[in-house]
Amino acid sequence: MNKKIQSALISVFYKDGLENIIKELHQLGITIYSTGGTQQFIEALNVPCVPVESLTSYPSILGGRVKTLHPSVFGGILGKRNDATHVQEMKQYNIPELDLVIVDLYPFEETVAMVNSFQVASSGFQAGDEEKEKLIIEKIDIGGPSMIRGAAKNHADVVVIAAKKDYALLEQILKDQKGETTLAQRRAFAIKAFDVCTGYDLAISNYFNQTAFANPFDKTKTVLRYGENPHQQGIFYGNQEEIFDKLHGKELSYNNLVDVDAAAQLISEFENHSNLSSLKVASVEEDLREVVFAIIKHTNPCGIASRPTVKEAWDAALAGDPESAFGGVLVCNAAIDKATADAINEIFFEVLIAPSFNADALEILQTKKNRILLVQKTGLTATHQFKSVLNGTLTQQNDMGNYTEWKEAGGRETTAAEKEDLSFANLVAKHLKSNSIALVKNKQLIGKGCGQTSRIDSLRQSIEKATQFNFDLTGAALASDAFFPFDDCVKIAHAAGIHSFIQPGGSIRDKDSIEYCKQNNLAMVITGLRHFKH
Repeated sequence: MNKKIQSALISVFYKDGLENIIKELHQLGITIYSTGGTQQFIEALNVPCVPVESLTSYPSILGGRVKTLHPSVFGGILGKRNDATHVQEMKQYNIPELDLVIVDLYPFEETVAMVNSFQVASSGFQAGDEEKEKLIIEKIDIGGPSMIRGAAKNHADVVVIAAKKDYALLEQILKDQKGETTLAQRRAFAIKAFDVCTGYDLAISNYFNQTAFANPFDKTKTVLRYGENPHQQGIFYGNQEEIFDKLHGKELSYNNLVDVDAAAQLISEFENHSNLSSLKVASVEEDLREVVFAIIKHTNPCGIASRPTVKEAWDAALAGDPESAFGGVLVCNAAIDKATADAINEIFFEVLIAPSFNADALEILQTKKNRILLVQKTGLTATHQFKSVLNGTLTQQNDMGNYTEWKEAGGRETTAAEKEDLSFANLVAKHLKSNSIALVKNKQLIGKGCGQTSRIDSLRQSIEKATQFNFDLTGAALASDAFFPFDDCVKIAHAAGIHSFIQPGGSIRDKDSIEYCKQNNLAMVITGLRHFKH
């Protein structure tokens, strides 16, 4: 049902973007109630404003802690217009109907960040822990969330705006609909408002629990065609446009988004050439200034290579497993040129991600209408991961880095070429599902095993893959995401021609694998950093 806005309550911390709405409300003859700084802002625009104190008969008290917490305010927000008892009681107690509530929240997260970095210049001191706590506590909003929740609860009658990002939409509605709103519009605003409150409460909980659980629900909401399967609903909370510019193709699906994230995570390992480890290996760092091209299938790298040119990197990545590349997500850390586009155009793929596309390459790649082409503008900044389990949520920090140490534990020192391949292989193994084995030769993934219930099965799978595509394993490097529980993997790999290994160590039987390497003149590096990925 459509509702005409007759009155509005406005009380916001941030005033930017509000001016046009104030003027539009005034032009429509809507009565405006307000408090404190917002009231002064409105009156400075030469727009009349009724102070909330005239409703409550109380001034702002307790240092501003109590201003709007009063039946005359909350009755006006929560009163049901179609309930005769509510209407009679509101009339009896002179409670005005409040049809529009524009309220934002104290900047809690910003205050936490500010005081933790000692940016409290207005206080004239560097805050200690006790003073920091006081400043942070005062930015826990009470009245704001209560008004927002009340208005959202009563969205059958009330419009609620809880964030300045919705000002433009409200302004457009006021102009186009002359102050009327539909139930669907009020409900949509209410959903956003509850999400804002959820995020705010979560930020406060994070502070007191000293955690960093990022709230997804106050972000842009995109309803997807479906979820992982057609019978599942899928929704994405976030802003893809912050990271990517989509140049061509259909909308990204649930599975596309999962694979695109895996691709972006993988390629980020090669964007910063010094990001291999806190321990620098000069030859490796220099080598990874080459182009890296990768092919992702069901979140696992099925092909990846580092080469001097984009075309060479693509050819080598595809050769690693041309069968699995069909329908994959492609990602590169360099501009796509015409020669590469011609080659890529010969196969079916879902998504191609790159920092840029040459004009002639783009012309070739756009010939298939559903093919998705993304320009990655920035890296991923999230520091934590989240997963739903047992009606709850698991959270953990991202798995950062390649290795924490480079301990030569085998029968000989690794050669310069082996260092390059082992470091490269270790990063690939990090992005394969556990148990993972990555076989690399000349910075090209030539065999991989992942998602198996035993490490030896993953090793057999990786050798089988390499053999399937006619790779010679002699001199290849092997990376394992976790320790070898026995020496059987090392023995099988050696028999296949592999001469160097990299693994985190930590098994009570590490010495068995190490001893085998010593007896057979094989190189083995212990990294001290496990890379399980379930």
